Amino acid sequence: MDFISLIEKKKQGKSHSKDEICFIVNSLMENKVLDSQISSWLMAVYFKGLTDDETAYLTQALASSGVTIDFGDLASLIVDKHSTGGVGDKVTITLIPLLAAAGIPVAKLADRGLGHAAGTVDKLEAIPDLNTNLTIQEIVNQVKNINAVIASQAEELAPVDKKLYVLRNITATYDSDALLASSIISKKIASGANNIILDVKYGSGAFMKTPEDAVHLSKLMVKIGKLLNKSVTAVVTSMEEPLGRAVGNSLEVIEAIEFLKGKIETGDLADLTYYFAVTVLMNMDIYDDKAEAERYLRTLVHSGKALAKFRELIIAQRGNTEVLDNYDKFVLPAFKVECESKKNGYVQYINAFNIARAAKILGASRENNSAPIDLSVGIYLNKKSGEYVNKGEILYTIYSNDEDKTKIAQKYCDEAFSINDSKPCHKNLVHTVIGTKDEEDDV
Repeated sequence: MDFISLIEKKKQGKSHSKDEICFIVNSLMENKVLDSQISSWLMAVYFKGLTDDETAYLTQALASSGVTIDFGDLASLIVDKHSTGGVGDKVTITLIPLLAAAGIPVAKLADRGLGHAAGTVDKLEAIPDLNTNLTIQEIVNQVKNINAVIASQAEELAPVDKKLYVLRNITATYDSDALLASSIISKKIASGANNIILDVKYGSGAFMKTPEDAVHLSKLMVKIGKLLNKSVTAVVTSMEEPLGRAVGNSLEVIEAIEFLKGKIETGDLADLTYYFAVTVLMNMDIYDDKAEAERYLRTLVHSGKALAKFRELIIAQRGNTEVLDNYDKFVLPAFKVECESKKNGYVQYINAFNIARAAKILGASRENNSAPIDLSVGIYLNKKSGEYVNKGEILYTIYSNDEDKTKIAQKYCDEAFSINDSKPCHKNLVHTVIGTKDEEDDV
C-alpha cells in the first residue's frame, strides 16, 4: 500500500477500505508522508467526498491515534457539548456549570478560536490565572470531584486530527462535511464522552451560511455517532445575529456570570442555554417533561447553585474567583466609546459577520494559532433586535485599546445595524433537532 495510489484512488472517486483509512492516519501519525501528499488527499476528498462508512473509519482512526480518557464508573454518564462556532457564543460557559449543578458530569474539551471568533478556551482565560492546560488525570479528577471541567484539548488526544486541522485550514478544505464531522466526533470520542450534544450553527456569523447545509452536516455527525455507538444529538441554530449582547472575551465571560447570577432571565442567551440543558436532561431520561425540566434548571440558577458550581470550576483550575463579584478584576481596555443611534426606530437586524469583523479588528480574535488575542476588547450591544432605540440613545459600546482601530470597528458596527419604524417578528433560534428521536422544535 502506498500513499500516491491512495490519492489517485480518491481522485477517481473510489471508496477507501478501513485498512486504507488506517494506513493514511498511521502514515501521518508516524510522519511517513509529506504534508503536500496529505494536502493532495484532502483536496481529493473535498471534491469527491467520503461515504458514511469511510467517514466512520476516519473518525475512529483519528480517535485511536492517541489516548482515550477513561472516566471509569462515570463513563456512561459523561456529557460533552460542542459548538461549530459563532459570534458572541458563550453558551458553553453558561451551560456547563448549570448541568454540573444538576448532577450531570460534563467534560468539555475546547479549542482556541481561529478566524472571526475566539474559542471557549480563549474566553475562559480572560479570568486571571485560570489554567485550561490540564493533564488527562487532572481532567478526570476534576470531573469526579465537581462534575465539571472546561479545558483545552490535551496533546495526547486525537493528535492526528490536530495535524489535519492545520492542513485543512491552509488548503481551504475545512468546510468538507466528512472531514469536519470526523474531526468533531473523533475528539469527542477521545475525550471520553458518551453523550454528545452539538450546536451546529448557520448564518452570517457561521461558516455554514444556510440551514440546509447545517442540517446536512448534523445528520452526518449523528449517523457517524450511531455507527460508533455514541449518543449524538445535533441542534441546528441560527447565527444570523450575535448571541447575547457581549462580543469579546472578558465581556462574554461577564455576561455568562450575569446569567449564572440569575440577572439574565430572557433573551437569546437564556433561551439557548436552557434549551440545551433541557435537551440533555431529556436525553438522559432525568425528566420527561420539558417545562418541568426548565423549571428545575431555573431554580438551580436562582438558588445560586449554578454560580457556585462555576466558582468551584474556577477554584479547581486555579483562577481568581474575585472576578465573580468584581468585574474590575478582569483585564480592562484603555477606553470605551459609546456609539449613538442616528435615527429612531426598532432594531430589525444586527449582522453577526460585521460585528465579528469589528471585534477582530479590535484584537478580540486571531487569524492563526500563534497570533495573540486582546482579552480586554470587544463590543457590547446596548440594543438588540426587536428593541426600540431613540436617536441619540446608546446603540452599542466599543471597548478598545487603539483609537484608529476603534474608528474602523465603528464603521463595521454601524453597517451591522438595520433600524426602521416597524417592530420585527420574533425569530426562532432553533431550526431543527436531529438525534435519536429526530425531534423538531423551535425556540
